Amino acid sequence: MSLDRLSNMVSSIKNASMGGRDSLEIPFTSECESVAKVLKDRGFVEEVKTFKKENSSAKMLKITLAKDGNVIKLSEAKRVSKPGRRAYIGYKEVKPVLQGLGVMILSTSRGIMDAQEARKKKLGGEVICEVY
Repeated sequence: MSLDRLSNMVSSIKNASMGGRDSLEIPFTSECESVAKVLKDRGFVEEVKTFKKENSSAKMLKITLAKDGNVIKLSEAKRVSKPGRRAYIGYKEVKPVLQGLGVMILSTSRGIMDAQEARKKKLGGEVICEVY
């Protein structure tokens, strides 16, 4: 595993979706929790819980993926901004992901939020990931 927890989270979510798993557990960070809550607000994730395993002091994050019948709603997730190459956009450059079916998640000066909300608040920032 790399030290980029957000990349690990995005790839874990994508792998769980492709593998047909209902939920996944990842190490807890406040950034990962914020991104998961944005995905929950947009309907790609059903539930986000924080817990500690027995005999361990490390927190974990349990993410339950949302389903439409027997099909998982999330089909693709990709990290845009990486530690070696950060990607920033202004609020005027925000475009819909997959004609509005997906969500772009930004890290702004007012916290982590989806791109449509950031555009309404006239905020730009670092593009964390795209999910559809």
